[in-house]
Amino acid sequence: MNVTLDKIDNVNATLTISFKEEDYQNDVKKELNEIGRTRPIKGFRPGHVPFGILKKFYGEQVLADVIDKKLSKELSNYIVENKIDVLGEPMVNKDVKVDLKKDKDFDFKFDLGIAPEFDLKLDKRVKIPYYNIEVSQEMVDKQTEAYRKQFGKQVPGEVADEESVLRGSMVELNEDGTEKEDGIKVEKTSIYPRYLSNDDEKKKFVGKKVGEDVVYNPYTSVAGNENELASVLNLDKEAAKDVKSNFKFTVSEILVSEPAEMNQEFFDEVLGKDVAKDEKQYTEKVKEMIGNQLKNDSNYRFTVDAERVLRKKVGELELPEAFLKRFLLAQNKDVDEKKIEEKWPNTKSQLEWQLIKEKVARNLNVKLENEDKLRMARYYAAQQFAQYGMGNVPDDVIDRYAHQLLEKPEYSNEISNRAMDNKVFDAIKNAVGVDEKNVTVDEFQKLFESDKKK
Repeated sequence: MNVTLDKIDNVNATLTISFKEEDYQNDVKKELNEIGRTRPIKGFRPGHVPFGILKKFYGEQVLADVIDKKLSKELSNYIVENKIDVLGEPMVNKDVKVDLKKDKDFDFKFDLGIAPEFDLKLDKRVKIPYYNIEVSQEMVDKQTEAYRKQFGKQVPGEVADEESVLRGSMVELNEDGTEKEDGIKVEKTSIYPRYLSNDDEKKKFVGKKVGEDVVYNPYTSVAGNENELASVLNLDKEAAKDVKSNFKFTVSEILVSEPAEMNQEFFDEVLGKDVAKDEKQYTEKVKEMIGNQLKNDSNYRFTVDAERVLRKKVGELELPEAFLKRFLLAQNKDVDEKKIEEKWPNTKSQLEWQLIKEKVARNLNVKLENEDKLRMARYYAAQQFAQYGMGNVPDDVIDRYAHQLLEKPEYSNEISNRAMDNKVFDAIKNAVGVDEKNVTVDEFQKLFESDKKK
């Protein structure tokens, strides 16, 4: 068996694997004899099937299987042993023609796309900006207002607004506005103006008082949503779906939101038990929380600027474009060459950045550990709980859910990739000269606005 590599240019090569009959014939005989020993063949006892019969019925398939296994092994071993950094996967050369029935010796050629070689040295002379976002009192006040609303309670009110809950009864109307004699009557129901889809219908409830009537259209107010319509009419979905009449809603009770008081109970609800004992400590903790949230924004901005600086430092990379387009076409059966061409600029950009990140990881000895993945999984778990308003979930619950996420392929790969990206950018930050700048939220947002104009 002979393996040779012919480089076409810097990023394209052809790998040829040549087989002589002596390279595979013993393996073929062994496989055929195993078939004769284990597979029932009519007219023969196991282990007593003539070799000629075995070869006649199974020889070509066994030969193909043996050659395929040897090809895969030799191809993989050669690439690993010679440290060839391939892009995509080796593809059989279009000119390869093999006749297993007639030929004894075989030449298999594979096209390889090879990653480009480039230098990337990072030291303190490479400058990348890092923006620290200042936490203003206005931000603290705004967050506190949101918390007080979140942990507040509903109390009786005199006048309704969009945030109110209106309770009352409803009766279906005729087209002329009179009550429909055999129409739908709802003794008790609740209206939440803030959740109504139609703004015009929503406004009809604002400013209303107990005892007053509101003529509105339930179907229009929920944009025809069958579940919501059935709920407000106290009917099942099938009965409610075709009800498009106007109704008269009579207000019997109005509940308005009363913000939570700034007391120990509120501090515990927001921060956890006894984290803050007074308003001053509460303010400091909320400011710290906002700062941590903004730190994520600052870190994200650093990744944007780091990518920009490193791309500029490396320049445009030479890629085996024709090979990669052919590879993408083979991997995506639902797209054609035109679609591959349309997406190529974006695909190329993503691949170049991936190669740069891999170079950074090798140069700075960045390796992903299990603890890195678990730390990111905990972050994912905490974020998912937060989406449901659960901000103070015990650590053991988050840890258990994090382990569950890592067991699911649809989450595990994403978590691993993001954890690796974090380590790469941390390594970049430690290696380069970080130019720290303090900015306001408005100044920070303008950075992204400037990016769009470029």
